[in-house]
Amino acid sequence: MIDTPTFPNAACAAPHHLATATGRGILAEGGTALEAMVGMAATIAVVYPHMNSIGGDGFWVVREPGGRVRAIEACGPAGALATTSRYRAKGYDTIPFRGPDAALTVAGAVGGWAAALDYAQSLGGAMPLDALLADAIRYAGQGCPVSESEIRTAPNEPEALRAAPGFAETFLLDGKWPERGAVRRQPALAATLSHLASAGLDDFYRGDVGREIGADLEQLAMPVTRADYTSYRPVVREPLSLKIRGATLYNKAPPTQGLASLLILGIYERLGIEGPEGVRHHHGLIEATKRALRIRDQVVTDYDRLKHDLAAILSSTTLEREAAAIDMRRAAPFPGPLADGDTIWMGAIDRSGLAVSYIQSLYWEYGSGCVLPRTGIQLQNRGASFSLDPRAVNPLEPGRKPFHTLNPALAAFDDGRVAVYGAMGGDGQPQFQAQIFTRYADLKESVAEAVDRPRWLLGRTWGSTSTSLKVENRFDPAILEGLARLGHEIEEVGQPYSDGLGHAGLLVKHRRDGRVEASHDPRSDGSAEGI
Repeated sequence: MIDTPTFPNAACAAPHHLATATGRGILAEGGTALEAMVGMAATIAVVYPHMNSIGGDGFWVVREPGGRVRAIEACGPAGALATTSRYRAKGYDTIPFRGPDAALTVAGAVGGWAAALDYAQSLGGAMPLDALLADAIRYAGQGCPVSESEIRTAPNEPEALRAAPGFAETFLLDGKWPERGAVRRQPALAATLSHLASAGLDDFYRGDVGREIGADLEQLAMPVTRADYTSYRPVVREPLSLKIRGATLYNKAPPTQGLASLLILGIYERLGIEGPEGVRHHHGLIEATKRALRIRDQVVTDYDRLKHDLAAILSSTTLEREAAAIDMRRAAPFPGPLADGDTIWMGAIDRSGLAVSYIQSLYWEYGSGCVLPRTGIQLQNRGASFSLDPRAVNPLEPGRKPFHTLNPALAAFDDGRVAVYGAMGGDGQPQFQAQIFTRYADLKESVAEAVDRPRWLLGRTWGSTSTSLKVENRFDPAILEGLARLGHEIEEVGQPYSDGLGHAGLLVKHRRDGRVEASHDPRSDGSAEGI
C-alpha cells in the first residue's frame, strides 16, 4: 500500500515540483484555488516547455463550494490566413507539425488565466498578479534545471524541430539536446511575463505584448494575424456532466474530447462488472474505450459547429446501446491509429472547497517549435488536428477551433467528496482517466495507488507506430494472459513507469473534515503539496 499525501485544508498537484511549490505558496498566502492555478500555469510553462507554453491553450473545469460547476474554454481559433487554399498552394496534403505553417491558431492559455482571475475575484480572490507570476518570472530570468522528463523525451520530427525559427537558440545548449544538470534561461520570456505582471494579462492580446506578437507573426509569415489576437476572447461554458452510481462526473464540452471520457465511464458502468481488479475490469474499460472513441471521431468539433445533440449521446439509451454492443468474451477490432499529444494536467482544491481541474498544452512536444524572437513565446501546433479535406469533421477554416485531446475531469460524489483528476497523453487522456477513476471509486484503491498502478494505452506511444494495447511491465501476468486470450494484441513497453502512459494526478477533498488527499504521478517530475 502506498501512503497518500494528506493535508488538513488544501492541496495542489502538478507534473513538476516547482509548479506545485508555486501553488502551495499561493494557497498558504490565502489565495484561492483559481489563483493558485494561474501561478502554477505560469511556472509550469517555464519549467516544462516540452509539454506546454503560454503560446498554447488551456481548459478549466471549476466547482464552487456550493456545488456550481463551470468550464473555461481558452483555446484559440485558426488564423485569418489559415485557409485550405494556402496550404494546397504550398504543396501540402496535410497540415505540417513543425515550423511556421504549423503555428496556425491563436494562443488562448493566457486569456484563460485572465478569465480565471475574474472568476476568482467574484469569489473573493484578491492576490495581485505580480505575486502569482513571480516564480515563473524568476525561473525564466535566472534559469532553472532542465527537467528529467524533458531530458528523456525523444521528440517527433527532431530535424524539423531544430529548423523551426527560434527553437535551437531557445532550447538547445551549444546546438545539442540538454543533458542532466543543464540550466536553461529564457530572458525574452521573463521580460514578457514581467510586463504582463505589471500591465495585465489583456496586454497579451490587445497591448504592447500583443503588438510584438503580431509583428513576429508577420515577419515569420505565419497564418495568424495581429487582428486575430486582438479579437480573441475565452469562453465560459457549462461543462458536460454524467450521473453514474455514487457520483456525478464533469468534463469539458467540444472542441475537447471530454465527451469520450464521460462515455467510457458511462458505458463501463452499464456492463455491471464487479469484484477486484482483473481481466473483466480491464477488458470492459478497453472495449468501452473503443466505443467511445468511435463516437468521438464522428461528433467532436468546434462547439459552434456541432451537428449532434450531446445530451442524447450521453443519455441512458445511448450508453445502454453501446454497452450491449460489447462482447465480454471477445475483443472488438480496434478502429485505427490515434493521435499523439503532450500536455500537462494540474489540480488544486482550497480551504473553502473551491476545486480546479486544469490542463494546458502545446499539442506535440514543443508544439510547432517556433519561438517568437521579440517575446520568447513558444507557439503550439494544435492546428495540425485540422483536415485539408472540406468534408472532414474538422476541416480547416479561418476562425474555426481545432479538435482538442485536452480534457480536465472533476467528480462530485454523493457522499460529499469532490475529486479533480486528469492526465497528459493525447488520445490516452480519457483512457488514463477511466483507469484512475475506476480504481479509486469502484475498486476502492487509495488516491496514491490509483495514480501509481500500472496502466495500459490503446494506440500509439512516443516513437511507436503500432496500435496495439501498450502495457507497463508491472501488470499481473494472469491479467495480460487473460486479455490476450480475449483477442487483445498485448505489447509490453518494457518499463514499470512509462512517460507514454501519462502523467496523471488525483486530488480528493472530504466534506466531513475538509482534508485533501492528493497525489501526482511517479512517471513525471511532479509532486503534491498542501496546507
